[in-house]
Amino acid sequence: MKILVIIPTYNEKENISTILPLVLKQDQEIEVLVVDDNSPDGTGGMVEELNASDPRIKLISRAKKSGLGTAYIAGFDYALRNGYDYIFEMDSDFSHDPNYIPDFLKAIKDSDLVLGSRYIKGVNVVNWPITRLLLSYFANVYARWVTGLPVKDSTSGFKCFKREVLEKIGLDNIHSNGYAFQIEMSFRAWRKGFKIKEIPIIFVDRRAGESKMSKKIVREAIWMVWKLRILSILGRV
Repeated sequence: MKILVIIPTYNEKENISTILPLVLKQDQEIEVLVVDDNSPDGTGGMVEELNASDPRIKLISRAKKSGLGTAYIAGFDYALRNGYDYIFEMDSDFSHDPNYIPDFLKAIKDSDLVLGSRYIKGVNVVNWPITRLLLSYFANVYARWVTGLPVKDSTSGFKCFKREVLEKIGLDNIHSNGYAFQIEMSFRAWRKGFKIKEIPIIFVDRRAGESKMSKKIVREAIWMVWKLRILSILGRV
């Protein structure tokens, strides 16, 4: 069993050297792929130093900041080319606790895609302003209403895929970023008939660094759910 945890980074030097060892200790089969967008703070260089002492840490360095979705697509492509069985999405800022990884690995045994859900059992978010919490919660309600996707947290960025899901989705068909990317990946998996399971997590706002949330990301998500609905009606998803 080969496991890959993909972690996109942009200016995450304050977090990356701490979180990587915590991820790796969760299972001896785990490897980590950091996809860094030429971070000015030297995140990529730090990952290279860590790789020198632990070859389970991999790095893809990209020339410029190109978005969350394309970072994950690059990571998924690497995972498929190198024979990984289970592929994780995960943030670098401790919003996603590495200690949940064994729960994902247990849940994926009888499902195809596992989501770490903030909303499957109430609201489990710590240290977010009320405005952002409400935006996130109702964005998920909205996405579920428009698309029919039967999950409570379609914008979750803590996921585990079986490789077959990524193979069948067709990564060339994915063109969104941010919240929209997370919704699109789950929606396409669902439409392909894969089993999705949500497990409860507690999401804690980042320890250090700045959030990458923007109005552009929100606008993209609002439009993308309708695009997915239309493509679904036309039988193109």
